[in-house]
Amino acid sequence: MRPAEDLTARARIRDAALALFAEHDAAGTSMRKVAERAGVSLALVQYHFGNKAGLRQACDAYVVEFIRATLAGAVDEDRLGDPEFMESSRRAGAPVFRYLGRALADGSDATAALFDELVAITEHHQRARAGDHADPRGEAAVFVAMRLGIYVLQDHLTRALGVDAAGPAGLARIAAAQLAIISPEYVGEETAAKARKGLGKPPRPSGR
Repeated sequence: MRPAEDLTARARIRDAALALFAEHDAAGTSMRKVAERAGVSLALVQYHFGNKAGLRQACDAYVVEFIRATLAGAVDEDRLGDPEFMESSRRAGAPVFRYLGRALADGSDATAALFDELVAITEHHQRARAGDHADPRGEAAVFVAMRLGIYVLQDHLTRALGVDAAGPAGLARIAAAQLAIISPEYVGEETAAKARKGLGKPPRPSGR
């Protein structure tokens, strides 16, 4: 799932920033803390990203590209029903979704652009599929807002579920719950069937 570029020091710095921004937000994270987490010098962080704003932009760009690539793999490459691909996506996506929840709550140009792109993709798939959609744009916008809202509320979900909502097990459990809640007629029977297959055997709730 991760490109060759992610073997570099630049990627380690970005990943450290991704984690720290998710934990403390950008205002509560210094460049020096990022350097310490990545195990590099402050000078190297400044060389690659310039300042904190440049580092934030790199994190935003990575999150947007990760989601685009995951959607392309699941939909365009028809791998939604591939359990190995979906499990790999959940594992790689854990730090991404922790960061995304914070970024959506804080607000940024990148998350606004991502929301608009996801709405456009969702609306396109609705219009391409036969069915009664009185307001495709409205349905797509609300659907995306509901999906992304999970990441904004992930701390509350973690408490309610008793498992890290942004971790692989939590994401799998959330996906299983979404499949049980969302009407197959809305997403399409074939898509719903592939999603169930790709999910594999979801984790069993532990007494909750």
